[in-house]
Amino acid sequence: MRYLALVTDYDGTLAHHGKVSARAVEALRQLRESGRRLLLVTGRELSDLVPLFPEHTLFDRIVGENGAVVWEPGSRDVKLLGEPAPERFVERLKALGVPIAVGRVVVATHEPHESTVLEVIRELGLENQVIFNKGAVMILPSGVNKATGLRAALAELGISPHNTVAVGDAENDNTLLAECEAAVAVYNALDTLKERADWVTKGSNSDGVAELAQALLATDLRELEPRLGRHDIAFGKRQDGSELAVHAYGPRMLVCGASGSGKSTLVASFLEQLSAAGYRYCLIDPEGDFTNAPAALVVGDERKEPTIDDVVGVLHAGESSVVANLLGVPLAERPRFLGPLLARVSENRMRHGTPHFIVIDEAHHMMPEGDVTLDETVSSLPHGVLLVTVHPERLATSVLEKIDELFVVGKSPVDAVRAFIDRARLEPFPLPEAELESGEAYHWSRSKPNTLERFRVTPPKAERRRHERKYASGELGEDKSFYFRGPKDKLNLRANNLALFMQIAEGVDDATWTHHLTRHDYSRWLREAIKNEGLSSSVFAIETDRSLGARESRLRVRTAIEGVYTLPA
Repeated sequence: MRYLALVTDYDGTLAHHGKVSARAVEALRQLRESGRRLLLVTGRELSDLVPLFPEHTLFDRIVGENGAVVWEPGSRDVKLLGEPAPERFVERLKALGVPIAVGRVVVATHEPHESTVLEVIRELGLENQVIFNKGAVMILPSGVNKATGLRAALAELGISPHNTVAVGDAENDNTLLAECEAAVAVYNALDTLKERADWVTKGSNSDGVAELAQALLATDLRELEPRLGRHDIAFGKRQDGSELAVHAYGPRMLVCGASGSGKSTLVASFLEQLSAAGYRYCLIDPEGDFTNAPAALVVGDERKEPTIDDVVGVLHAGESSVVANLLGVPLAERPRFLGPLLARVSENRMRHGTPHFIVIDEAHHMMPEGDVTLDETVSSLPHGVLLVTVHPERLATSVLEKIDELFVVGKSPVDAVRAFIDRARLEPFPLPEAELESGEAYHWSRSKPNTLERFRVTPPKAERRRHERKYASGELGEDKSFYFRGPKDKLNLRANNLALFMQIAEGVDDATWTHHLTRHDYSRWLREAIKNEGLSSSVFAIETDRSLGARESRLRVRTAIEGVYTLPA
């Protein structure tokens, strides 16, 4: 089950003129009985909402005052997410004749009094913000909105926003919809909200919410998957420049290649982007190779084996991903550790949605063919898993048959693809014979079973920073260095990084500088040795601008380089 919670606005969405239909109430009741959570996020004050909507107890959390208040109907506990409005602000508005309602945090009025409100905010030097909602005007502390309120409510429930769907109708629902994995607008919503929604219901108000609830029960919104491409995780660029990406939910993936072939770079880039998008992962690390995995806490080491409670505890504790370091587990016991761990992690997914991805390194050892009887949880291979291996041919056939996406790096990649196709019992198809260059990979997808795509892997930021330092002030080899030789090859001045390149460029005579400029040597070096196509293109434009003299072109080349790399003083 992907969507564990439905989040709905009240006025104009769940309710029409303050009333909720019996059909919508019944649909929400059925949704709750399915194990999903319900959250109501409204601009109303709780004291106003409760008598108006007796069925509010259906909801696990109610976020009131446009994000400023979180209430649990069961325990009646209330949490304020902002400071109450200053008394002098309230009194000043009253003195100016502005009709207001004062909540625990929010101060509300209506158009056309927003101009007066803004003037008073400036006059008193406050940091309050003004939020509009179909003619209503709400004044709240800076940074408080429906999204921040929802985030706090979901944290109390232990559910990720990536496992929620939100539905709304008005301006103040934009942040709410943006916070959730899927965004829905009821038919009567503002056009601007409909434009950003993944789905617009056929029904208005309560009917629209009932329609959404019934779709969740029937299909878990699988029909929306093609519209959620904004969540895809990119692996790199195809040869035509387009982005190669995979769905952020569900695929079973395999990364294979020899040691030192680039598997770690590909996996690190994937985890980095996954984390940046707010998704969480559980990485099972038999050899202790991922102690610096992005946005993750490591449990276990060579002296202490991690417990399953340790792993699940990290997922419950906050927003971190988790790495289970198995060095402390005897080698022969590691495959047996995997089954119970996957069972608990899968249970946590059902209840809380996390981890969104399970990554298993040394998969050939953890899921071997033959000698070890695999736990059913392992052989069934859960959704949202990434396997990493040097020896794909040693993986259990039952596992290989379930792979949706294959990534191959290193030498003899086509042989690895061919072996995978054979072991996974797939229909053979013609394969290219070209070897991969450094930083490249092949990709096969079950959705395109007769296609093998070649692409360049996007390196993780940590690696890019290391390369940038190397290019800026490190030591490039003789074959990668730039040589200022001049028009008659009288010079042989070697620049083994960008800093030295600019230092020598400032000192050579105009004839030498212009000689290399007109031959496009600078842009060629930046493209082939520094491997920066964007910078190379910028410098090429300078090289081809015949109106520039030697002094001006030097200055522009330096400016272009410094716009990308920080050179030492």
